[in-house]
Amino acid sequence: MNFQKICKSAFVAVFVVAFCAMTFGQGVQVIQNNRKYDVAVGNNLYCAGYVQKAPFYTANRKEANRPDKIVGGYNEQDGWLYSQNNYLVINGGADKGVKVGDMFSVIRPRGHVSTRWSSKGDLGVYVQELGVIEVVDVKQETSWVRVKTSCDTVLLGDLVVPFEQRASVMYVRRQALNLFTDPSGKAKGRIFLSRDLREAPTRDDIVYVDLGAEDNVQPGDYMTIFRPLGRGNLFENDEDETLSARDPGYQSFEYRGGKFSNQAPRKRGDNATGKIVTTEEAKKDRPDGMRKVVGEGMVVSVKERTATVVITRTAQEVHTGDWVEIQ
Repeated sequence: MNFQKICKSAFVAVFVVAFCAMTFGQGVQVIQNNRKYDVAVGNNLYCAGYVQKAPFYTANRKEANRPDKIVGGYNEQDGWLYSQNNYLVINGGADKGVKVGDMFSVIRPRGHVSTRWSSKGDLGVYVQELGVIEVVDVKQETSWVRVKTSCDTVLLGDLVVPFEQRASVMYVRRQALNLFTDPSGKAKGRIFLSRDLREAPTRDDIVYVDLGAEDNVQPGDYMTIFRPLGRGNLFENDEDETLSARDPGYQSFEYRGGKFSNQAPRKRGDNATGKIVTTEEAKKDRPDGMRKVVGEGMVVSVKERTATVVITRTAQEVHTGDWVEIQ
């Protein structure tokens, strides 16, 4: 009798411990699932780039009370490419209020964006962000700077603008990417360019979309990346069937197993007496607007007519020209 009570008590104790462990584990899982992450760090935070319509300087560069470009390098006799820890010269010193310790961002406007992927017209100028420089010595009309961080090579003539401290938008771990999600009905745009001119960007890559402040886009917005069903590959499937519905060439001379191929399309009619049904014709019986979800992105920064987006999840490669929709 005592032995049975001991066994029963032991069983209850094991059950309670297991239940607590399971509950605690679920609690930890919930905490992990709700954990927030910096969606943009390192190069993606300070070197994501952007497409901007407004001018970089509100006053003429010669009149602006700030340095505007890099005009020299300590080791310029050895080459013209500069990177982290190199010493450079900017065309602004005590005459423009520059002080030791001041920091500037280095940018390189690449030109006006012209793309067939957007119907908005003039989207602005694509600006490449190259890194951050820090002033180490000030002269009357020039200052020596050190390249504190670089995301790409710096060139003489690159512009410098006041450095702005940035904070990444926060990403919350979410449920698995829904490949069949319905349209949200919110603003839609397209990926018209990607950083480093990649044509098939993937997770953690930076892309630029033609949705901006005028479309009420804000940093931290999630975007679904999609394309029309059956579209978007470099080589699209040939819709012309090469097999007839029946052909005696499929059977052997000896056993004559049958005249039908497993890859042949069906024939029309209840009794299969009509012409074959092709793949292209079968697609006509589905509604317009069917799509495939290929990924998800998050808005890092917003300009007038465009936004910079980091790709956070993918189901397959993303292409320039793919559509985006605010979730």
